Amino acid sequence: MSNKQLDVQIMGQSYILGCPVGGEDRLLSAVRKVDEAMCKIRDAGKIKARDRIAVLAALNLAFDQGEATAAAPVGQPDVPDVPPAAQERLTDLLKRLDQVLEQDGQLI
Repeated sequence: MSNKQLDVQIMGQSYILGCPVGGEDRLLSAVRKVDEAMCKIRDAGKIKARDRIAVLAALNLAFDQGEATAAAPVGQPDVPDVPPAAQERLTDLLKRLDQVLEQDGQLI
């Protein structure tokens, strides 16, 4: 798989970042989150050094990610958003599959 280079700005500084073709939206979303986190810390006015701002932003983002992971139901895989109609159809199919398996008593 080939890589694509994107020119982005984080807290006013330009960076050229590589990402897989098709991953541009995810990378740009990550850049926005990092930029917002760093600018928020900078704008609070207590810290001026870019490296310290970056470390604090990284820690805040990692902490937030850890909270989101901890809040996720145990044993539930990460799945993309499924429209309600599709979710209902999947639930019905799983119920039918469970019924068939109960009747048979064996998976194979």
